[in-house]
Amino acid sequence: MNTKVWVVDKSVNKSHIYPQVKEAAEVLKQNELVAFPTETVYGLGANSTSDEAVKKIYEAKGRPSDNPLIIHISDIAEVEKFVTHIPETAKKLMETFWPGPLTIVLTKKSGVLSKVATANLSTVAIRMPEHPIALALIEASGLPIAAPSANISGKPSPTKFSHVEHDLTGKIAGIINGGDTGVGVESTVIDCTSEIPTILRPGGISKEAIEAIIGAVDVDQAVKQAVINPKSPGMKYKHYAPSATMYLVNGSKNYIQHLISQYQSEGKKVGVLTTEENASFYHADIINVCGKRSDLSTVAQRLYDTLRLFDQQHVDIILSEVFPPQGIGSAIMNRLMKAANHQIMTEK
Repeated sequence: MNTKVWVVDKSVNKSHIYPQVKEAAEVLKQNELVAFPTETVYGLGANSTSDEAVKKIYEAKGRPSDNPLIIHISDIAEVEKFVTHIPETAKKLMETFWPGPLTIVLTKKSGVLSKVATANLSTVAIRMPEHPIALALIEASGLPIAAPSANISGKPSPTKFSHVEHDLTGKIAGIINGGDTGVGVESTVIDCTSEIPTILRPGGISKEAIEAIIGAVDVDQAVKQAVINPKSPGMKYKHYAPSATMYLVNGSKNYIQHLISQYQSEGKKVGVLTTEENASFYHADIINVCGKRSDLSTVAQRLYDTLRLFDQQHVDIILSEVFPPQGIGSAIMNRLMKAANHQIMTEK
């Protein structure tokens, strides 16, 4: 398949939609796939009302079909088309955080969206992205767009056009090149179908920010362990993983350096994921700096790009520092845990 590329500036908006975006929207209407930037990561979009279109997402990504997709909209008013009711907690969250990196799980109306998109669940995950290109594309298509991350399933999510180009060229109809994304990790997913809303996936909006608006929320145990029937993307399968074996290291810099030396003595090419503050301390084959420890938003922004960089550098072992699990740090640690397949080394 020939994959067309449209280069679009972020100055586009819903009231002034570029011809390139209109063309991409027409491709979506034909039930083909288009990758596009959001404020979190690049999404792989399809017409969420069409089984035919949505099945192409799973095929292109190699994604398990029991992993539900997020439905993207361009106006809060559209939510009523797809759900049976909107709880007050969900309304408050929409009013506060939309458009933005928050996905809300609600009870879906039957017969409106593709059952393939929702993995035959009784719920649907919906968000209104903040990125102007994403909003313009949804508006131009007139469709609710199902869109997981635009990468091969299990690999680090794409935050740059080059990531999408590498993974999906020849597999999808088109890619909108809108430059780098902003937040760097996916949206927070919160289930508002229960009496106490429950975070199913930490992301761009912190638990603390949510609780400031609607009070105490739960965090699903599935964030820490595998589940049988996931309500949210990213809950069941290994995600975000580089090719090399990866370990999170809960310990001092001296302990990490000890591990580096140990693996090097075994003939391994060792990479370290670290921050600007600590990078000069280590003596490894590859040292990749992933933002500032003093500003974890920079770590989130560069996390997936850094994980992909290790693949290009052909390391055998990756040792990653850990981060405080508060605020955006919760999302960072969630992604690192999945990337490392929950392998942690702790200093004794």
